[in-house]
Amino acid sequence: MATLEIRDLHVNVAQTDTDAEPITILKGVDLTIESGSTHAIMGPNGSGKSTLSYAIAGHPKYEVTQGSITLDGEDVLEMTVDERARAGLFLAMQYPVEVPGVSMSNFLRTAATAVRGEAPKLRHWVKETKQAMVELEIDPAFSERSVNEGFSGGEKKRHEILQLGLLRPKFAILDETDSGLDVDALRVVSAGVNTYRERGWTDATGATIPGGVLLITHYTRILRYIAPDYVHVFVDGRIVESGGPELADELETNGYVKFTGAATSA
Repeated sequence: MATLEIRDLHVNVAQTDTDAEPITILKGVDLTIESGSTHAIMGPNGSGKSTLSYAIAGHPKYEVTQGSITLDGEDVLEMTVDERARAGLFLAMQYPVEVPGVSMSNFLRTAATAVRGEAPKLRHWVKETKQAMVELEIDPAFSERSVNEGFSGGEKKRHEILQLGLLRPKFAILDETDSGLDVDALRVVSAGVNTYRERGWTDATGATIPGGVLLITHYTRILRYIAPDYVHVFVDGRIVESGGPELADELETNGYVKFTGAATSA
């Protein structure tokens, strides 16, 4: 089993004006995610949900001023971005970037080589990627196109989940993966996330460990396809309420007013 543990996390973000003081976004986040569990974080715009994902991944714009992030007891904050990826952390971004001139096939094999420590054998790799693309209903022609260049929003998200399935990290942080997806793409992407969670990753003994998921979203529609074990309400840089799937239903019905008012009072 694996554990991602976040304790009393405070994070500042640098402003565009370099002379301006950083803004404090996260104000004491506590969260523990274990293998095989899915945690959904829901909250209003500007509450700090994406900041949490970037802080875990190591984005240089976000400065951790207090608290800790550990992966199986190892200090994540002492790791570089690539070390975090090799340790088993994966971030699917809300707005995946384009990388002109680098084909998807080269990008994926290079990433797999970096994470696995050796280049996958070509014959096995071709079979592996073809199968993964079939499952995500991705046209094989996309493998020779530049990374995300000219892709639609749904195509970009499918390719992020393709990466997730091939790299098989310990934990997947999905930042609004449902953003911009139509009904069909949402179904396919969600199935890819569920497949990753079930297939998981392989430990040093060869045992298969289920993947852990931190799913950041505004809407409950994706939760109809990816069933969360825990739902957390994120307001003003902290988790203000936690519960089971029924909490998402309450948010769908009543919105965040109950919790934003409580956060303001606090």
